[in-house]
Amino acid sequence: MELKRIAYELTVCKVADVSDIDMTTDFYFIGKTDEEISLVCKTEDTPSNTIDRDDGWRCFHIQGILDFSLIGILSKLSGILAQHKIGIFAVSTYNTDYILVKEENYDKALDVLALEGYTVV
Repeated sequence: MELKRIAYELTVCKVADVSDIDMTTDFYFIGKTDEEISLVCKTEDTPSNTIDRDDGWRCFHIQGILDFSLIGILSKLSGILAQHKIGIFAVSTYNTDYILVKEENYDKALDVLALEGYTVV
């Protein structure tokens, strides 16, 4: 399985309203529940009026389109990283899964996954 690096530095934050988000940027995820609106975006695109924010994230994703019948892909990746004490923030899209790790663990995470047989591109 191939893992593709994402070049951006990312921020995970909470915003008061979706109108705070610049939806013309080329990379962002929005999660809205009855309790909050979460945003993952390039650090440079982080809204100035966030409620809370956590900078210093890097990301990779599983290359290609994952079929919904596939089971345990994210679980296996997160398990390997957990064994090496690397925390993640995961975001899933219709096509695939994105795994965010803190900047200081990014290279280690990809090295560990490469040793486990994943191809990193």
